[in-house]
Amino acid sequence: MTTSASDQTPQRVDQSPPSFPTTIPGAPTTGSPWFLVVVALFVTSLITANTVAVKILEFGPWVSDAGLLTFPIAYIVGDVLTEVYGYAAARRVIWLGFICNAIAVGVYQLAGALPAEATWDGGDAYSRIFGSTPRLLLASFCAYLLGEFVNAYILARLKVFTNGRYLWTRTISSTVAGQGLDTVVFVLIAFGGIMSGGLLWSMIVTGWLLKSAYEILATPLTYLVVTTLKRVEGVDVYDRDTDFRPVTLGRPLGEPSARRISKD
Repeated sequence: MTTSASDQTPQRVDQSPPSFPTTIPGAPTTGSPWFLVVVALFVTSLITANTVAVKILEFGPWVSDAGLLTFPIAYIVGDVLTEVYGYAAARRVIWLGFICNAIAVGVYQLAGALPAEATWDGGDAYSRIFGSTPRLLLASFCAYLLGEFVNAYILARLKVFTNGRYLWTRTISSTVAGQGLDTVVFVLIAFGGIMSGGLLWSMIVTGWLLKSAYEILATPLTYLVVTTLKRVEGVDVYDRDTDFRPVTLGRPLGEPSARRISKD
């Protein structure tokens, strides 16, 4: 029997990745080494910022707490988390950061309450640095949760609205809003009624402007990290049907969509 040339030609099988959108269960690749690095950087910047925030810095007529040295990094990393891994992953990391910060504060308080060696004279200095009052703790925790969730929500929504374009508009807009809310809430709760209105206003404006400028200057680095992570992880999450509640009990209302990206 004669076999035609067309019968002898093997059929090409399409092995290309599925086209966008691909619905995936939960946040992708959150167990990857790169994701863990991002989470570690987020938590580290958060805890160090809250530790050094007891020092008030002065820049000419402007004053701000020293937390501005590292706290904006938490927002930049938060932008990376939401942009690459999606809101659901960012939400888990935000709560993880909250828990880690609470544990650190608990250890500080416990160490301060334990009896010191008789000749050690650093008790007063320790209390001034690590002995945060309940009011400061409340201010820090409330400001952190409100600011971070607003930041993640705005970025995720803008990403869908812009169809993934104009990353700089998303990172800057979300950070300006999140940092602004964080600064206002923290300063008013922590120092309201203690400092003069003029000093409170100076701290709010200075902190907000410097932290926002931090984000703007870091935009090229944010672009580099986001682009690299998307390529390495091979995914780009769009929160089209995501449940945006800060706390979800039970099954989420929706799942994110992910665009597969070639790692080559």
